[in-house]
Amino acid sequence: MRTQLSNPELYWRSRGLISIAGVDEAGRGALAGPVVAAAVILADPEGVPGLRDSKTCSPAERERLLAHIEQQAVAIGIGRADPEEIDRLNILQATFLAMHRAIEALQVRPELLLVDGPHFRPCWIPHQTVVRGDSLCPSIMAASIVAKVTRDRLMEELDRLFPHYGWARNKGYPTAEHYTALACYGPSPWHRRGFRLSRG
Repeated sequence: MRTQLSNPELYWRSRGLISIAGVDEAGRGALAGPVVAAAVILADPEGVPGLRDSKTCSPAERERLLAHIEQQAVAIGIGRADPEEIDRLNILQATFLAMHRAIEALQVRPELLLVDGPHFRPCWIPHQTVVRGDSLCPSIMAASIVAKVTRDRLMEELDRLFPHYGWARNKGYPTAEHYTALACYGPSPWHRRGFRLSRG
C-alpha cells in the first residue's frame, strides 16, 4: 500500500482505472522554440523497460525509449505552443495550452490525467497534479520522453534554418554560445521576446 500511495498511477490502477494519461512538457526554460507537451496512455505501466525521467537519459536512451513507448502505448497526443503564444499568454499559460492540445490529440479518451508539476488548468477530464511526477509515474515518464524527443527534433530542424544559434546542441536553452549569437545576430522569429535574451 505504501508503494501505491507513493505512486499515484499504481494507486488509481488498483482502484480500477485503466485508461490513465500521463502529461508532461519540454522547453519551458528555453529562450527559443516552442513549449511541447505530450499525453501518453500506456497499456502497461511496467511495459517499457528502463523507463525514467527524460532529464536523466542520454539522447540515445531517449530515442530507444521512445521506440518502446510508441510500440506499447494505447494512445499518444502531442501539442505545442509557439513563441508568439508564449509571449502573449506567458510561459505558464502557454504550457497549459500545449498540454490541452496534447490531450485533445489523444485518440482514446482517458479516465484520468496525471499531470507533472504542482499546477494545471482544469479541462473536461478529471486530473491530479503530481510534483516530481516524471520520476514517480510511468505514464508521466513516457510523456516526458515523447515531449523531449519531439522538441529536440524540431530544434534540430530549425537549426538548419537558423544555424548561428547552435540549436542542434543547446536546443534553444540559455548557454554562453546562444547568448553570444544573440549579441551578434539578434533574435530570430523563433525567439521568445518576453524572455531575457541577453546575459546583462
